[in-house]
Amino acid sequence: MDSLHQLEIIILLLAVVLALTTIAQKISIPYPIFLVLGGLVLGLVPGLPTVTLHPDLVFLVFLPPILWAAAYFTSLREFRQNLRPISLLAVGLVLATTAGVAVVAHLLLPGIGWAEAIALGAIVSPPDAVSATAIGKRLRIPRRVVTILEGESLVNDATALVLYRAAVGAVVSGSFLFGGTLFNFVFAALAAIAIGLAAAWISRWALCATEDGYTQIGVTLLVPYIAWVIAESVHASAVLACVAGGITLRQYFSGAVAPATRLQARAVWELLIFILNGVIFILIGLQLGALRDAVPAGQYGPVLFTGLMVSATAILVRFLWVPLAALIPRCLSATLRARDPMPSWKGLFLISWTGMRGIVTLAAALALPMTTGTGAPFPFRSEIILISFTVILVTLVLQGLSLPPIIRLLRLEEDHDLEHEQRLAREHAATAALIRLDKMMTENWVAMEHIERVRERYLRRLEHLAQTGVDEGGSPDGHVETVQRLHHEVLTAERLALIGLRNDGTISDEVLHQLEQELDVAALHQGVGERRTGRARI
Repeated sequence: MDSLHQLEIIILLLAVVLALTTIAQKISIPYPIFLVLGGLVLGLVPGLPTVTLHPDLVFLVFLPPILWAAAYFTSLREFRQNLRPISLLAVGLVLATTAGVAVVAHLLLPGIGWAEAIALGAIVSPPDAVSATAIGKRLRIPRRVVTILEGESLVNDATALVLYRAAVGAVVSGSFLFGGTLFNFVFAALAAIAIGLAAAWISRWALCATEDGYTQIGVTLLVPYIAWVIAESVHASAVLACVAGGITLRQYFSGAVAPATRLQARAVWELLIFILNGVIFILIGLQLGALRDAVPAGQYGPVLFTGLMVSATAILVRFLWVPLAALIPRCLSATLRARDPMPSWKGLFLISWTGMRGIVTLAAALALPMTTGTGAPFPFRSEIILISFTVILVTLVLQGLSLPPIIRLLRLEEDHDLEHEQRLAREHAATAALIRLDKMMTENWVAMEHIERVRERYLRRLEHLAQTGVDEGGSPDGHVETVQRLHHEVLTAERLALIGLRNDGTISDEVLHQLEQELDVAALHQGVGERRTGRARI
């Protein structure tokens, strides 16, 4: 009966997620925020079953595919170009926020030790990848700002979780070793990257070893969990392992599977991430029902006040750190000033304000041990959980709801680099198709009239692109096997040309992904959607 009851709860949660998401779209509110608020209301309804979020469920079930997908759609070129600001936020800001929150908590919570306060700071310091991706993607934010925010949210958990484990270990054992913590941080990062690369290599081998599309999609779903479990087993950063693996997989996935499989995989993954995100955010809201009784009634008000002060501290530290992190390196390096001038205050303000906390913060708080090494209750455990929950609500609701009007008020200039890269890529791909057509003129398997038909179509595309910058579409229809092979050859030439532009840094992974999807649709239309480009190469 317990299993049946749990199944009923899961079905009910999915129904609520779909309903609230639909309402959020109707009233133009980011659905993660609306789901949290909806879960919050449901958690206060008397008579409804209490849904307790187990931290292992979050870390093992939800996070691997979400982080893997977020990393997969992150442009490696732009990540490398913005590695300095990403590192300053993912490492420096996490340390600064942890320190600031620890001081505030130590002042406002009588009797709390520095180890417990640092644990709280580590829990609330990293903005959440789920929140950043789910909210930021739906807003018109400049590409560089999006890259920095997503890069930060993908990497910062590694820093925060190392601090978290060190602080919790100090509380449990009663001792703290700085050298051990530094070693653990370096080891966790390097081992995680190695595991992520190895997982990507394994997935490459598996994808190339089979022609079955469903098996290939299954591989993409399984490999994030493999990377996560292996990283956890050796005490490496499972977050970084998934990030490294997802980014690496994107580099060769185009050549490893057929167009039809790529489209199917995209649909499967988009549905999976939507469901996982939806369930996560509504579970965050539902935790209030489980947390309201955790703190004694007389302490609820002071703890809630501390949570508000901690939230303000986290927001303030970010506002101080972001401009300093942009200014100080440029003051120290004339080369950097010349190569990368100081960003506008609008962009800095937006990065400073976009710091929503989410499921990682709550899961880390709930994962605090119940007792110390001596068997005594873990000090201030309930208070830390409630404060963390308060920070999540304040940042998600306040910052998330205010982002759209702030973006409109700032009137940020739109990026046109993406459009330029798309136009350049389309012209390059069409030219590559024409070159392939010229080579096929010497081959005896295709009639000249078929080549001329396709050539005429690509020449019109190039002319139209030169005049308007807009692509007319793909190749003409054909149904005979010879013409299908011809279409496969020219579409493959286009695809390889686009991959080459991505590999040499001319276009981003985002542009490649968009144009590749158009080629995949064209391949299905021409009846060649089951043919692979060739073996993948890293």
